[in-house]
Parts: sequence; C-alpha cells; structure tokens
Amino acid sequence: MKLATLFSGGKDSTYSIYLAKLQGHDIRCLVTILPKSDESHLLHYPNLKWTGLQSKSMKIPQVIIDSDSDDTSEEMNTMEIILKQLKREQNIEGIVHGGIKSVFQKDRFENLCNNLNLKLISPLWNLDPLDYMNNLISADFNFIIVSVSSDGLDDSWLGKKIEKKDLIYLQTLSKKFGFHLNFEGGEAETFVINCPLFSCPVEIIKGKKLWDGYRGRFEILDARLNYDAK
Repeated sequence: MKLATLFSGGKDSTYSIYLAKLQGHDIRCLVTILPKSDESHLLHYPNLKWTGLQSKSMKIPQVIIDSDSDDTSEEMNTMEIILKQLKREQNIEGIVHGGIKSVFQKDRFENLCNNLNLKLISPLWNLDPLDYMNNLISADFNFIIVSVSSDGLDDSWLGKKIEKKDLIYLQTLSKKFGFHLNFEGGEAETFVINCPLFSCPVEIIKGKKLWDGYRGRFEILDARLNYDAK
C-alpha cells in the first residue's frame, strides 16, 4: 500500500515507518506539521527543523507546513489539506500513525482517514511498553531525549541517548512517579539519530539544555549527516 506517514523525528513515528516497511508498505512521503507552540495536544514540538536531515538519510521526501493554531481542529484541517493533495498527486492509499495508547489521537486520525477514504496503519498500537522499548533498542534505533515534563525525569535526561541499561532505571522511575515508560503521555519526547532506515547517522554538533526546574528541553543548535559513519 502506498502510504504517507505523520513524522515528528521521534522514536514512535520513525519505528512505525520501519514496521510498516517490514509489512511491505511503500512509504511515499513524510508529513511534518510544525505546531504553533509546545501547547499543541496533537503534534510533537522540539527540534522539528532537523527532521529534514532524517528525511534525507532515509531518502524519503518530506512535506513540511506550519500550523497557525494550537487548536486541535485547526491542526486536523491543515493535515486534511495536505493529505488531499498527496492523495491526488502521489496516489497515497493510507497514512502511518505512530500512536501507542492515545485514543484521543487515534480517533481523530481515523475520522480523518474515513473522510478521505484512506486507511490508517498503526503498527505500534497497544504494544506492551517494556517490550516495545526493548525491541526498539534491539533493532538498533539510536535516539536521544529532547524534552521532559514529568516528575522523576530531571535535566540529566536531556540530550541523553537511551540504551538498554537505562530501561531498568526508567522502569523503576515510571512505577514510582506514574509516567508511561514509552512516554506515550508526553512525559518525554525523543529524536532519532540513527536506525536501520538511515543511510547515515545524524551527528549533533551543538546543543543546549533549557530547564525551568520541572520541565525542559534539549535544543539542537547545529547538526549534520555524518556520511563517514553508519
């Protein structure tokens, strides 16, 4: 099936592309909507400007558009306009959605697909959080945390690459503080720097931490594709 994918550059949207391709689907393009602010309930916010490097490394074209509002209905209207165009110009038959548990998001994407006569492909839906995180890392997905907004997650996690040894500690923290291990509730957001889909990794040259005592983000200031490494 010819698909477009909703792409944020994080682990979920990238891994969902990986699984969809394993299922035999043809990923025609990435759709990235830049939210007006970090108040969006639907869209990923940090470091979206660098998703172009990921698109280039995956050799999948990307459509990027700014949203004028944080209102969910307005964001969905923007997405509908893009998908109508892609259906007309690239004959897409469905979209890939990287959601795991959010019924709020899934319902809206299903309604959108029904309106446009498209299929919704959700490869991560209802996956066990620990199994998912272990499988993600076992599949050689390298990702860093670029935002945190939960008790138990301090500024030491910002910019940190997550490895299997970190999962035990994260699982302990998630049980103690009540956040989702896979960050499904927005407790943290991620950015993929390398994975089997990439022809070469994203090298972060410079970044900085922004921290207010409870939540924060890692802002990528400079990055490039490292063609000398894989």
